Amino acid sequence: MAAEAANLHALPASDAVRLLRSGAIDAAALVEACLAQVREVDARVQAWAFLDPDHARAQAKAADEWRLSGRPVGPLHGVPVGVKDIIDTADMPTEHGTVLHAGRTPSRDASVVARLRAAGAVILGKTVTTELATYTPGKTRNPHDPEHTPGGSSSGSAAAVAAGMVPLALGSQTNGSTIRPAAFCGVYGFKPTHGLIPRHGMLALSRTLDHVGLFARSVEDLALLAEPLVGWDERDPDTRPRARIPFVEVAAQEPPLPPLLAFVKTPRWEIAEEETKQAFAELLELLGDRVEEIELFPSATEAWRWHETIMDAEMALNLAREWEAGRDRLSESLRARLERGRAVRALDYLRARARIRPVHASFLELFEQRYDAILTPAAAGTAPKGLASTGDPSFCTLWTLCGMPAVSLPLMHGANGLPLGVQLVGPREGDARLLRTARWLVARVAGGAECARARASGPSTRASSSCSSSATTRS
Repeated sequence: MAAEAANLHALPASDAVRLLRSGAIDAAALVEACLAQVREVDARVQAWAFLDPDHARAQAKAADEWRLSGRPVGPLHGVPVGVKDIIDTADMPTEHGTVLHAGRTPSRDASVVARLRAAGAVILGKTVTTELATYTPGKTRNPHDPEHTPGGSSSGSAAAVAAGMVPLALGSQTNGSTIRPAAFCGVYGFKPTHGLIPRHGMLALSRTLDHVGLFARSVEDLALLAEPLVGWDERDPDTRPRARIPFVEVAAQEPPLPPLLAFVKTPRWEIAEEETKQAFAELLELLGDRVEEIELFPSATEAWRWHETIMDAEMALNLAREWEAGRDRLSESLRARLERGRAVRALDYLRARARIRPVHASFLELFEQRYDAILTPAAAGTAPKGLASTGDPSFCTLWTLCGMPAVSLPLMHGANGLPLGVQLVGPREGDARLLRTARWLVARVAGGAECARARASGPSTRASSSCSSSATTRS
């Protein structure tokens, strides 16, 4: 316990909840440890768009007083959370990463922020986003090497979690804005099923494609964060009434049968770096008969073009005010994208929208007949060097278009030592089971690493027996 208390900022959220509930630590100490880590590392990482330490301390004090009063506490009571600066907070600015919205402070919390507060979370601050959650980078650097991009557009959220400044954070994804920065920064990232978590109060780019995104330090922590956020909101027409999803319980279970994964290269495999291809070859070898390579059906191969059409057209609609009043203050790349969106024909847009349902239906058939999840890269490689680009989102595009849940797992590293992400994708509404499969995969890869160490040190080591049992499981 003393060792945990001495290093509070590094605690996974699940451990923090356990210690907070038992009274072994209090929210004030946890928040103070996170603030100390911010002071230590954020000058180099620059993950925060807004942070008021005294306000964070006041929230923590109120959380402690609430708990000591004997009143019921929520599942995130006293846990600090970072919130991407496109998600409204009534007590902090929300400026969307653009000078056009400088000084904007909303009058109400976004739905997800209200649910975080109801669960007892401390909103530590607002994390950096790219310009209007698109492609022009913000100030954030990759915590593993500041000369490399942290990804986008949820760069600050991923970097803040990776650098130990906060255990949990919220982001968003319209193409690859959660999965890619999670992969580049070496944390766990989760894009739930489209419409599972309400987006009211979040900057709208594309109703068809926008998702809330989650960042954490483990699969268990993703489940902990997801559970109180899910549900119907009449202000988000893509949500619907549903029974409570027991994310934490399901994610912690052992799968009833060893999962079978479908390895999908996608038509973008040619942009994958050679070390990514080699790393996945080794991963497939480790998984043995628990993975099968499959080819995408022809109807899915045009998905990248459909995504672009939909995203361009809907962004042009949703950012019309910024275009009309301040286009000269937008980046050149965003102006070009909005010009392209304003030129999209209605027929092309409607045709692209109409393609989504049959493509997802084909994937659903794969899941129902044989596979537990799809295995695919989270990005083309490790975080690119340089800060002018946030990296290529192509390995996320298809799954975002179909609204399928996806999780990025920090299971590998490149030759440069930077994280190399693995992406798992599940069927719509299969979010909790996807996290269960992700937890199984993390354990399987950890077991494989233990086997490798055992082989390197000789058959007399204790680890070699677990290596044998693991090999039996694969056969």
